[in-house]
Amino acid sequence: MTSTFQNLPAEKQARILRAAGEEFALRGFENAKMSAIARAAGVSVGSLYKYFDHKQDMYLHVIRSSIAEMEQLLQILSHTDVDIIVKTERILREIQRSSRKNPLLMKLYAGTAAQNDPALAAWFAREIETSAARIYRQAIREAQQIGDIRPDIDADFIAFVLHSQFMMLQFSYACDYHTERLKIYAGEDIARRDDFVVEQMLKFLKNGLR
Repeated sequence: MTSTFQNLPAEKQARILRAAGEEFALRGFENAKMSAIARAAGVSVGSLYKYFDHKQDMYLHVIRSSIAEMEQLLQILSHTDVDIIVKTERILREIQRSSRKNPLLMKLYAGTAAQNDPALAAWFAREIETSAARIYRQAIREAQQIGDIRPDIDADFIAFVLHSQFMMLQFSYACDYHTERLKIYAGEDIARRDDFVVEQMLKFLKNGLR
């Protein structure tokens, strides 16, 4: 992102990012067209390249802008005076709410996770996951110190497991393929059984963490 973009009116910035987010969510990074983004945003392709150095720069900025909401959600884990299972329940319920409210973020995230270019996938993963990994590790280690989580569990690996569980649940509420997967495994009416989903997830996690 360039200083030229930063100096644009907030409404124009939001319009460009919304158009980019919709195009990336629909077509994925590799197949998204800068021309389609420019047309949807009501600007020229040349202008887009004044605002962003390249398509990858734009994609990452869209992801970063959207991911801030997800990081805010994970801050629940930073409340050290709350039982880890209580924190987890709060996150699960917020996942259900936010994934339905903002499915675009989840579709972008899913598209990023499916990158075919190993180098690009690794680069995106480092950019997107590093902050979440730090929050998870810290929460798990603090929970171990106060006896909420078994001491023989490796905090780094369980951080990965927990985040993977949450991520798949997010996809299941926002992405068509994963929504159908959830129905196949848990029943056609599962979207109306939020309490059941939270209850079963907590039972599974309690048995693994304690």
